[in-house]
Formats: sequence, structure tokens, C-alpha cells
Amino acid sequence: MRIAQIAPLHEAVPPKLYGGTERVVSFLTEELVAMGHDVTLFASGDSVTTAKLIPAWPQALRLDKTIRDTMAPHMLLMEEVYRLADEFDILHFHNDYFPTSLFSRQRVPFVTTLHGRLDLPELQPVYAGLPEQNLVSISNAQRLPLPQANFVGTVHHGLPLDLLRPQPGAQDYVAFLGRICPEKRPDRAIRIAAGAGETLKLAAKVDRADEEYFTSQIAPMLNPKATLIGEIGDAEKPGFLSGAKALLMPIDWPEPFGLVMIEAMACGTPVIAYNHGSVPEVIEHGVTGFIVSNEAEAIEALKQIHTLDRRVVRARFEERFSARRMAIDYLDVYESLVAIEPHNLALVR
Repeated sequence: MRIAQIAPLHEAVPPKLYGGTERVVSFLTEELVAMGHDVTLFASGDSVTTAKLIPAWPQALRLDKTIRDTMAPHMLLMEEVYRLADEFDILHFHNDYFPTSLFSRQRVPFVTTLHGRLDLPELQPVYAGLPEQNLVSISNAQRLPLPQANFVGTVHHGLPLDLLRPQPGAQDYVAFLGRICPEKRPDRAIRIAAGAGETLKLAAKVDRADEEYFTSQIAPMLNPKATLIGEIGDAEKPGFLSGAKALLMPIDWPEPFGLVMIEAMACGTPVIAYNHGSVPEVIEHGVTGFIVSNEAEAIEALKQIHTLDRRVVRARFEERFSARRMAIDYLDVYESLVAIEPHNLALVR
């Protein structure tokens, strides 16, 4: 099958450090190529892929300090895909509502995976006013605010099985991984770890938009038992997550998926997460972690974390959240949208 993957331009594919959407696009693209499909990736020019790369902008916008209007390069991206659309059997966008108006006016089937939160009030008139489009949600919970939208499937994220593996060694701290921002609630993580008498390591980035929150709310809470080690990449994650008794995810928002949960599971590390958004779809309570509703429950769960078998956590990751499973699920979506003619579609499984 001739497949176009269209990534956002904010980060490279895969990203150098933080960047959930671009990481998923990379995992999916590489798996589809490995399965024998003809895949073209539209992304920033500093992306690395085994697919054919069409660089829609020289480098990731996050790394280009001269860029002030990040939407302008995305307009060029849409135009480039439109110009080449007839070369593909399916166009797979990861760009929210950007492609809808233009690509609803051409004949090549297209689908858009929505990677963000959908409960924002301004999205209601946008999706109501745009032509009907084929959408994929990354969890069933994510799609709840848009019941009128045309969702053609839910595909949970997946990781390559060899990307993150359990590492030997003691587990002598608890982990927080991601961003320092109000909805991720690192303040809760600090209090939970302290309440359980545990050391906390926060491997997290601080975006410019969250600097004031970090300075005023989080920095004063840091201490020798709660330290910020900064942003880490995939090379550092196996050691960081494997060395943790648990990953704390005390979120305060409708998490669309939460890639960090399956990253922890890949390392055999159980997850303690608040019951918001996708959490009940990802975490199996009492098997791969504990789902909690408040800090007291989280503290108690952390005290019981030793009762969970880390080998089972890894096994459930392999069964449920591999990149191959994700690719197969997307192929099912593609095939449902394409009028298949066997002589010109090489469907390889």
C-alpha cells in the first residue's frame, strides 16, 4: 500500500527529546516500512526514517529560534501533500483539523489521528463547521467531547518492543516523567512520594509557557528527596524507569493517551495514575499499576507497589502496546477507507 504519513513540524521525527506525537509517527512509519509498505513521511528535514522523506521545512520548528509564526510552515506542508496526493492510496495526517477543508475537496482517501485533548469549547464549532472527516482517536475516552464527529476507529499507541527494556538494578526511588505543567501535577507527585517516605526523581522539561508555574509553584517544593534531573531521551529512559519502584502520573486533565505509561510498562515499571481520560484503558488496576482518585490512595498504592510482578507488567506491555499491533490496527483503518483493487495494492501483513 502506498501510504503518506504527515507529521507536525514542531519536532523532528523522531524527536530529539520530548515530543509524543512525533515519536508515535516515527514508530508507526518504521513498522509499516518493515511490513513491506511503500511509505512516504512528510516531516521536518532533520527527521530520520527508513521511509522516503519529503522535508516540508528544513528543521524542527522548536529548534529554529527565528520562527515566530509556526502556522506558516504548516500551510506549506499542506500544500505540498495536496500537490502529491495522487501518488498515494491513503493519506494519514497527524495535524488536528488543519487538513480537513483542503483535503475534503480531493479524491484520495485521508484519515486524521487526533493526538490532543478534545474538550476545549472552541473545537465544537470547528468540527461542526468543517466537512465530515475520517478521524481516529487514541483512546475511547479522548473522543467523548466530540460525539458528533466521524470517528472510524480507536488505535492505542504502541512502542517497538526493543526500544525500552527492563534494566537490572535496585529500585530505590519513584519517577515522574514528562512536562512540568499544571495539568500533569508534579506538585502532587512530590507530596505523594513524601507521604510514602520515598525519594522522587522528576525527569521533565519546562516549556517557556510553564516557566512561571515552575518558578512559583514547583521549584520551592524541590529538596534532596525530590529532585529535578531535567529532560531525558529514549537512551536514558530504560535506566531511569527501570530504577524506579513506580511511575507517578497524578494528572489533573483528560489525558488523551499518556505515552509515558506504556514507556514505564516496557521497563517493567508499574504505574500509579489518577483516574482521568485514558488511564483505565491503559492501566490494568492491580496488574500493571494502580488507579487512584486522591493523594491518600496514591500514597497507599505506593506502599503496596511491591506486590505487583514487574515481569507481568512487561509481558502485558508486549501483548497490548507493541508498534506492530498499532500498525496492524491502522492498516485495518486504511483498508476500510480505500476501495481495494488487489492488482495495485500490495497489502503485506
